[in-house]
Amino acid sequence: MNTLKKSALFIILAGLQFGCSPARRLSHDLHTKPVYIDHFTGVALYDPVRQRSLIQHNADKPFTPASNTKLFSFYAGTLTLPDSLPAFRYTIKGDSLIVWGTGNPLLLHPDLPDTTLLAFLRNRSEQLFFSAANYAGPRFGSGWAWDDYNDDYSPELAPLPIYGNVVRYINGTVSPQRFADSVLIGIGSANGLRRAEFSNQFVRSTGDRPLRQDVPFRWSAGLAAQLLSDTLHRPVTVLNKPLPAEARLVRGTPTDSLYKRMLWVSDNQFAEQVLFMISAERNSSQLEPLLELKRTFDGLHFPASSAKWVDGSGLSRYNLFTPNVLIALLTKIAARVPQQRLFKLLPAAGQSGTLRTLSAADKPYIFAKSGSMSGVYNLSGYVLTKRNKVLYFSIMHNNFTQPVSEMRKRTADLLKQIHEQF
Repeated sequence: MNTLKKSALFIILAGLQFGCSPARRLSHDLHTKPVYIDHFTGVALYDPVRQRSLIQHNADKPFTPASNTKLFSFYAGTLTLPDSLPAFRYTIKGDSLIVWGTGNPLLLHPDLPDTTLLAFLRNRSEQLFFSAANYAGPRFGSGWAWDDYNDDYSPELAPLPIYGNVVRYINGTVSPQRFADSVLIGIGSANGLRRAEFSNQFVRSTGDRPLRQDVPFRWSAGLAAQLLSDTLHRPVTVLNKPLPAEARLVRGTPTDSLYKRMLWVSDNQFAEQVLFMISAERNSSQLEPLLELKRTFDGLHFPASSAKWVDGSGLSRYNLFTPNVLIALLTKIAARVPQQRLFKLLPAAGQSGTLRTLSAADKPYIFAKSGSMSGVYNLSGYVLTKRNKVLYFSIMHNNFTQPVSEMRKRTADLLKQIHEQF
């Protein structure tokens, strides 16, 4: 065989090999298979070692991210929050002790309680006061659905959340106990427990079926003070006093315990209140979570056409991110958080958190944050391949009519191919 023929054969074989590469095959599938083209799908796959994009499918088109937004709040927290969370600030004036919140959501939380404030106040000799003057913002985020006020994923924003800002009802038992007399049995009422939109009056539907439900309550400084008084068995009085610069900061729970729950169960309140606590770390007179969101976002330098970030949790459909923006964020997170710690904080497919039911092998190879709402399912994070590579991915599904479970399965199938072929 002469040199010219050998060269031609080499070019043909190389072309066939490239044409059959995993990236080329999957890219072709994304353009042609019904499971990817019957709705709006975006995929970005990135190799951080070679600093090279492997798959780009609608990767520069903006998608509604849902709870993928929590990755931004997590990143913002890693930039500012130390190893333990700010619990509260206080000052002493004569025989008065005044407390201000830092936005920490763990005070008497039903699932992850922090009692730092209670332990501090319990044996104090001073008169106790609480001021909420350091937060003047809204109780809901921009673009949140107005009729979600009764759902457990929509507790109100507050400078001092308490009991998770929810009433927990379990088969007739009410916590906090203060709300026990506020629950009525309603004939013909909707299923479950429902609160009046603008007051803390609740109606429980008739029937003997067991019921466990968390319903957000209307937060106010007065209510927070009453709940503190109930627990301490001593008066706590509301005082509208600005936070002074000399107020002392007291820390509480380890920060990673909040991050883990925030990412594992996709806790909306924790993600929102992270931005409050970032603001509290600056020792400013006001808690301004949206200012911290903007400060973090501006520092990322994303093009305006590729990203819009409006809340900490992803409840708002105003949020918009491209898959490539998520890849860029995952790169920044990986640069700040050691892999062993990061993979413990993120849900692991088939084992923990919101990815517990995602199909995977006995040994997890997907560590990622999901995000879902009506017509939306996304998954962004890190995938380990059989060749021991760690690849960054963002898979985003929008505008579908199938159940979210169907999109979850399709995403798992795609990641299994990536795991096995790359």
